[in-house]
Amino acid sequence: METGQGSTSVIALEDGKGAKAFRTIGEVSKALDVRPHVLRYWEEQFPMLQPVKRAGGRRLYRPEDIELVATIDRLVHREGYTLRGARQFLESKGGKAEETIVLTVTEPAPPAPPPQVVEVEVVQVVEAYDKAAVLQQLYAVKAKLNSALAI
Repeated sequence: METGQGSTSVIALEDGKGAKAFRTIGEVSKALDVRPHVLRYWEEQFPMLQPVKRAGGRRLYRPEDIELVATIDRLVHREGYTLRGARQFLESKGGKAEETIVLTVTEPAPPAPPPQVVEVEVVQVVEAYDKAAVLQQLYAVKAKLNSALAI
């Protein structure tokens, strides 16, 4: 099975870390949409995938590890390679990832402004009410609410 040229993938990591920062298995899992147990299994199946392991076995993925995981994911899930075939393909490329991952670090969204208080007249409904007047008041209230939501 032939594969095309490497591709550029953009992964938005909303963790506030720099592009060269190490990332945990949970962060990589979320960014690439690959479950953590799959990442751990791939470490066994692909000897070139070796994230740094801290005391206690905590995995930290470097940017090049993330690129390799993205390449494995593409080969296996989009191009139909078996794990063995993907491993052989990567070994033929010197264990290098084909993907070029651009890590985009996005700042958290600013907090929403506090809600604005909108004064609305309360319409009292009595037994003998004028439907047209009530309807007109309801349209006025709707217009005020729409303008408040547009702020």
